[in-house]
Amino acid sequence: MELYLVADVTNGVLAAVQANPSSQREESGDVFQAAALAIGIGALGPGLGLGYAVGRAMDAVGRNPEAVVQIRTTLVVGVALVEAITIYALLILFAS
Repeated sequence: MELYLVADVTNGVLAAVQANPSSQREESGDVFQAAALAIGIGALGPGLGLGYAVGRAMDAVGRNPEAVVQIRTTLVVGVALVEAITIYALLILFAS
């Protein structure tokens, strides 16, 4: 289900860009400033969250070394979800 959702979003962004080529788009500074702000916030939030998550995982491994496999698995899934947010911010930047 998730793959279809990503494909639909990607196709929608591509269709919007193809329908409005860059030569016809409004080249306003406000649009680029908004896109820069979106990618800045979109990268700052996940970056801070990722650092916090990795730090807490290291604390958990230090307290309970036997659970390293379970902690690592959960951390990898969480990191993948955090990175998806950053990718969505990049889509906003390139779509504008």
